Amino acid sequence: MPPAVHILIFDGFADWEPAFALAELRRTGGLDVVTLGFGVAPVRSMGGLRVIPDRTLAGVDPAAVRLLILPGGDLWEGEYPRDDLERALGALVGAGVPIAAICGATLAVARAGLLADRAHTSNEPGYLEGMVPEYSAQRHYVEALAVRDRGVITASGLGAVEFAREIFEELQVFSATDRPVWFQVFKHGRFPGPEAAALAAQPATPAES
Repeated sequence: MPPAVHILIFDGFADWEPAFALAELRRTGGLDVVTLGFGVAPVRSMGGLRVIPDRTLAGVDPAAVRLLILPGGDLWEGEYPRDDLERALGALVGAGVPIAAICGATLAVARAGLLADRAHTSNEPGYLEGMVPEYSAQRHYVEALAVRDRGVITASGLGAVEFAREIFEELQVFSATDRPVWFQVFKHGRFPGPEAAALAAQPATPAES
């Protein structure tokens, strides 16, 4: 079975943040999506959806993972099975598996040391500094809604569409010409004409992200 996109789910996970990405990863990318839990019990998303984990984080096989998505949620500002998560993240990164973290989940990848030498973003610089005492990578912080650097994608909680775009770039979902069209449609609510399509195809600067 080919590697699948895996998403970590937990009580209160922000269900809308990975939604744009997940829909197109399955529909357009033809990738399976697997839900991971810290345990086997069903969880409820922030929006009240009841979701049953397909498997547990502890049992994840890096060879079966195409990309791991960590959605936001209040969990990341409190207690969570940090050792289990960081053990899994270490194995995945070591195997070359991309990690995509949005909103509060950027705290988890910061604590795991994945941002130390990578360009990254979050909800704001002070969010990482205030919540992660060991964070010292301020010089790599980028004022953008989503950033991708060497297999690690980070995003603000306000950047769900940008988060999806960077995931599509990482996994080469859509063609190089269709990706900017998708972004224009879902970000700005309109289908681009020839001039707008050409503009959208240009690489985004941090200010445009």
